[in-house]
This record gives sequence, structure tokens and C-alpha cells, in this order.
Amino acid sequence: MNNSRNILITGGAGFIGSHVVRLFVQKYPNYNIINLDKLTYAGNLANLIDIENESNYTFVKADICDYIEMTKLFTKYKIDGVIHLAAESHVDRSIKDPFTFAQTNVMGTLSLLQAAKLAWAGDFAEKLFYHVSTDEVYGSLGFDDTFFTEDTSYDPHSPYSASKASSDHFVRSFQDTYGMPTIITNCSNNYGPYQFPEKLIPLFINNIRNRKPLPVYGKGENVRDWLYVVDHARAIDLVFHKGKVSDTYNIGGFNEWQNIDLIKVIIKTVDRLLGNKEGHSLDLITYVTDRAGHDLRYAIDSNKLKNELGWEPSLQFEEGIEKTVRWYLDNQQWMDNITSGEYEAYYSYMYVSK
Repeated sequence: MNNSRNILITGGAGFIGSHVVRLFVQKYPNYNIINLDKLTYAGNLANLIDIENESNYTFVKADICDYIEMTKLFTKYKIDGVIHLAAESHVDRSIKDPFTFAQTNVMGTLSLLQAAKLAWAGDFAEKLFYHVSTDEVYGSLGFDDTFFTEDTSYDPHSPYSASKASSDHFVRSFQDTYGMPTIITNCSNNYGPYQFPEKLIPLFINNIRNRKPLPVYGKGENVRDWLYVVDHARAIDLVFHKGKVSDTYNIGGFNEWQNIDLIKVIIKTVDRLLGNKEGHSLDLITYVTDRAGHDLRYAIDSNKLKNELGWEPSLQFEEGIEKTVRWYLDNQQWMDNITSGEYEAYYSYMYVSK
């Protein structure tokens, strides 16, 4: 049996967060899991219907930027561990509205850190603040054999990645200044069920289903490493329980794909599962002006996580895409409930690589 713990998971109604909440609620019945989410456009409690009535699960609607509310929450639930996923994460939105990203990702993280420091009052035994970050803080790679490692210097290129880099630095500063036990992980592009459909894979699945354009930035040459979200949740679980305090771990899928090749795999899979002839939806590809500051390539070296903690992705990309496409096609009502008329015009002209 597991010792009882009170774990705060922020952003738990979002894409990655909902998978982490589900895993912890189901795997650790002796833990009290507190899911904190502001329920912005990307937060959806429908993602957690299957566990919402579990006795070890509590949902709290609140804003991480509300410091007073965060201090009350830490006291009320006697929080001894934090897995911090709540963030604004969409690069295109950050280009249009950098202030929101600075507020949520930087000040929100600082609010949580300060609330934890106040609540724990220097007694850090059995405490942990785990901050989930992104590979985008490292900048961009060329078309060579290099990879991002835990020692790669930060070089953020977008307001989103700059805000996440800043939050990473604040987390480390609380470790160094106050002795707070912290861990940071930097992950590659996630995909899988329950992803908000402004992101590439669910967006394109939905657009193919509805015969809408598939807008591709530039020539589609940008390269991303893809990580199945359930594998990411497994890695978070492992790092939270066995990771070295004050350390950083990169989490990648060992799965690099050029965007245009990825899109063709999605098209082929969706067409097959819809009963369309092969190549039926290729004509939906529409090349559009490249995004400002579009990083050429991300590629993560996850060997530290593999060698020290024994983690590896469980799925090859083709398996993960098959499972993902089937899920969205089998859960069209979930998708339709999200893609309101307000968002439809937005999606039709949006292509994102993260």
C-alpha cells in the first residue's frame, strides 16, 4: 500500500493534466488528488468524467495567479506535493497576446512557489514541487544529429517559450535560495486523446473529417519530436516518485517527424478509417505564410531518463497515431462540443506545430 499523500495537480482539466490526474487517481488510492484548474478555453472537465466521483479526487476551480487563494488551498488540503502543469501553451496565441502568457506562466508559477514556501515553512521533508516545462525553452536545432540535452543552454524564440523559460528559472531559484525540493521536466510535442483542437493533430483529424483545409506553415519542413501523452503521464509519475531532487529530465518520444510527412500519415490514417480511397484528402493541404519565429527543429535526448529511471515510450508513432485517430473518430461528440462556431473560423486558417 502507498503512504497517504496530498498532491496538487495544476491544469488537471487540460490535455496532459487530465491524463496525469487520471493516472494518479487510479494508481494511488491512498493519495488525495486535488485537481486545480481555472477552466479557461483549454480546460474541460469532460476529460475526467470517468474518475470525477472517485473518493480520492477533488476538483478546485481557481486561478494560480491568485496568491491569496493559493495560500488557502495549500493550508486547507495540507498539500505536500505539487505537479505544476497549468500554463498557456499555444505559440500562436503567445505571439498575439504575450501579456497573458507572462501573467499565467511566470506570475502564476511564482504564486504557487511562494504559496508552497509559506505553507511548508522550511520543513521540506517529503515535499516536492515538480514543474512541467517544454523543449521549446532550448530554442531551435538545425538539420543535423544534435539533440537537446538537460545541459543545453536556454534560447527561447517565442513569447510562449520565453515565459516557460522564465518559470523554469524561478523554480530553480526557489531550490537554490530557499532549499525547496524541486524537479523540472522538459517534454517534446504531446499527442493523444483529449487534446484541445487548436493543436496540429486533433485539428487536422477534425478538418479531414469535415473536408476543411489543412493549412501548413511554409513548406512543412519543420521537424518535431512526438510523445504519446499516456507515455508522458507515465514519465511524470516515475519522475515524481523516483527522480532526483533539484534535477532536470528531458522527456521525448524518440520520434522525429517533418511536419509535412506527419500530416500525410494523419491523412492516410483518417482516410483509411473513414473508408475513403487512399490519397482522398491530400488535396486539403494548403501552404500558408510561415509563422513568425518558427523554430526549425526540436529533438530531445531522453537517455538520462531511460538510463537513470528506466523509462521508455511504450508506443511507436504509427501505433500512437492509429490509437489517437480512432479515439477522435469514436468521440466525435466530444470534438463537436468543443469546436463551437466561434472557433471554427479560427481553426480553418490555423496550423500549429505545437
